[in-house]
Amino acid sequence: MTASLPVGDYLREWRQRRRMSQMDLALEAEISTRHLSFLETGRSQPSREMVLLLAEKLDMPLRERNIMLVSAGYAPVYSERSLDDPALASMRHAVDLVLKGHDPYPALAVDRHWSLVSANEALVSLIGDVDPALMKPPVNVLRLSVHPAGLARRIVNFTEWRHHLVHRLQHQVDATGDAVLAALTEELRSYPTPDAAVRGPRQGHDYAGLVVPLQLVTEEGVLTLFSTITIFGTPVDVTLSELAIEAFFPADAESGEALRRMAGKRQAAAG
Repeated sequence: MTASLPVGDYLREWRQRRRMSQMDLALEAEISTRHLSFLETGRSQPSREMVLLLAEKLDMPLRERNIMLVSAGYAPVYSERSLDDPALASMRHAVDLVLKGHDPYPALAVDRHWSLVSANEALVSLIGDVDPALMKPPVNVLRLSVHPAGLARRIVNFTEWRHHLVHRLQHQVDATGDAVLAALTEELRSYPTPDAAVRGPRQGHDYAGLVVPLQLVTEEGVLTLFSTITIFGTPVDVTLSELAIEAFFPADAESGEALRRMAGKRQAAAG
C-alpha cells in the first residue's frame, strides 16, 4: 500500500471533501486549530493515534485510513483479506444465508466497485440473455443494468432508474473520492436511452417521494421492485467494510405473485 500525498495534504483533502473548516475538525477532535494547521502544512507530524482520531472524525473509509497512516509513516492497522480467506468464512456464510433466505425475491452482494460477489437464484433468473461479454468476471452490476447490451432494453423506467443509479454513485464518489467509481458514473451517464424505455414508467402506481422503483420486463410481465442495502456493522477488515447486500422487494402484489410463479418454475425445472 502506497500513499501519493504527504499526510498533511491528504488530511486537508479529506477535510475539504467533508466540507469542514479547520475549526470544525479541531473542535470535533478536541485539538487546537493551530495544531491542525501545523499538521496540514507539514510543520508538525501527527502521531499514529492522532491520524486514527482525525480519520475517525472525518468518517474516512477503512481503506483510506490505512492510506493516511502509510502517508504519515505508519503501518496500516486494518486488514484486507480476500473473501476466500478462511478468516472471513463465517461472514461469507452469513452473506450466502441472507441471499438464499431472500428467495423468491432477488438479492445480490457486491464489493466497493459494484462488482458482483454473489447472487441468489431469483436474481440470476432475471438477467436473461444479456451480452455474454457483460457476464465475464468481474461482473459490474450497474454496467449490466444500464448498458445497451444488458438489461437496459427491458427496464421500462430506464431514464428514472439510471438517474437514481448515477445519483447514488455520485454520493459514493463524494464520500470516498474513488476514481474508479467516478469513471463508472460518467460511463453510466453516457449510455443512450433504449427506444423501449422512452415510454416512461408504468402507470397506475405512484412511488414519488418514497422510493425509485425498478420496473423490469420479464416473461411474467413487468415487475416493479424497490431495494434495500445492508452492510456489516462495525467491521475492522477493509474487504468486509466494502461489502454490501442489495435485496429487492416487490412494490406491488402483482410483482410478488410473478416472482413466486418464477420460483415455482425454477423448482419444477430442477426436478
